[in-house]
Amino acid sequence: MASSLTTFTDEARIALDTLSGRAAGLFSPSLRLGVTGLSRAGKTVFISALVHNLIHGGRLPLFQAQKSGRIARAFLEEQPDDAVPRFQYEDHIAALVDDRVWPDSTRAISELRLTIEYESASGWNRLFSAGKLSVDIVDYPGEWLLDLPLLGKSFTDFSREAVELAALPVRSDLSCAWRELASSIDPDADADEMTARRLAESFAAYLKACKLDERALSTLPPGRFLMPGDLEGSPALTFAPLMKLSERRRPGSLQAMMERRYEAYKTHVVKPFFREHITRLDRQIVLIDAMQALNAGPAAMADLERAVTEILSCFRPGRGNFVTDLFSRRIDRILVAATKADQLHHESHDRLQAIVRRLADRAVARANFSGADVDVVAMAAVRSTREGTVKQGRETLPVIIGTPLKGETIDGETFDGKTETAIFPGDLPEKVDAVFDLPGPQAKGPGPEAESNEPAIRFVRFRPPKLECTAEGVTLSLPHIRLDRALQFLIGDHLA
Repeated sequence: MASSLTTFTDEARIALDTLSGRAAGLFSPSLRLGVTGLSRAGKTVFISALVHNLIHGGRLPLFQAQKSGRIARAFLEEQPDDAVPRFQYEDHIAALVDDRVWPDSTRAISELRLTIEYESASGWNRLFSAGKLSVDIVDYPGEWLLDLPLLGKSFTDFSREAVELAALPVRSDLSCAWRELASSIDPDADADEMTARRLAESFAAYLKACKLDERALSTLPPGRFLMPGDLEGSPALTFAPLMKLSERRRPGSLQAMMERRYEAYKTHVVKPFFREHITRLDRQIVLIDAMQALNAGPAAMADLERAVTEILSCFRPGRGNFVTDLFSRRIDRILVAATKADQLHHESHDRLQAIVRRLADRAVARANFSGADVDVVAMAAVRSTREGTVKQGRETLPVIIGTPLKGETIDGETFDGKTETAIFPGDLPEKVDAVFDLPGPQAKGPGPEAESNEPAIRFVRFRPPKLECTAEGVTLSLPHIRLDRALQFLIGDHLA
């Protein structure tokens, strides 16, 4: 789909930008790593933990350059893009380490340059390489990713798909008010600003309700309806899908106005984001909160798979040759990472990874995605729990131990945010199909008419950990689960 998202003029601008970047890279090798994810997947935490562990020489046994002692140092430098806000690493680390609170979620695009000085493992490479790599980490909201598939869709396509999604059992009660309003509107009536505003506000309210924990749905475009930023209240966001569309719209009608604003949204909001940021990436990690979707049921997992499929369809995968790479960047590695693995005992990590592998494989096949290596990992960029066992009668249960966030509840107990506790998180299903299937009443998801089912896992959010110190009094870096494996896949080959 990515080829249909740009015009010839867009491609010419992309080629010029790429050529300029490649020329600069001859003297200062760099790699652009995109970090994104769906709602509350932990993008800010991932970037902060990645940088913290590299700068402070964290425990990264699966990251070969670090394990073999070939990294001399890693440090932050001034970022190359003056028009892009800087990722506030220092503020986020202070929140994690000093205050032991999770940093604020990503609200806009930001960037950070991490430079690694290293010694190549190859004697030949040491002769011709400076042994220095700048990793430009580009952080952008997952909500904005939801807009990219719109570039290949007309207003009619957008409206039809939105109506179909809204009618699904897991969404029908949440979308009822919007669907009733939309069905009462004549698209061929004269354009009216207040009607457009009522439709847009009702549609946005439905999307926001889908995002809440109880449903944990992921496919919620347009993304700026969830995170409008400085566009709030503007005509660019005052549109909504329509029902009963006319094949030949009348000039001056509500349908004509909605279609014009939809196209303006794509032209002035979505396309510049795609052209100026997504097409410049070399590697990509997509973080997903599979835990929340698993807790919400098969309908939420099916929606998550739909979202990942649409995301993959908008990336530019593949490998070129020396000539084509001068004018066009391609993403040759994508990592799909299920975050918050620390909320499960390690005995369930393989099952979580198998679930994400199934989700990614199906998404890759549905998106007709080829040309890039896609891998999956179950990880926690910051590990907020440790493991233990407790005896319950004759049975010994594997538990996770940590400090739940203030206000978290389980089995009627509400936590104060200060007390450490042991929790049995439950087990994920052995059969992967059970997570995706929608048998009988479960197809409703957690809606009011759904059958009550005990969740597979006990989802509790914990505070960040208190950092350990060595016998010599040295504070260790942020603990993690498989952050080193993610690093090896994403940048390890560039440090070989």
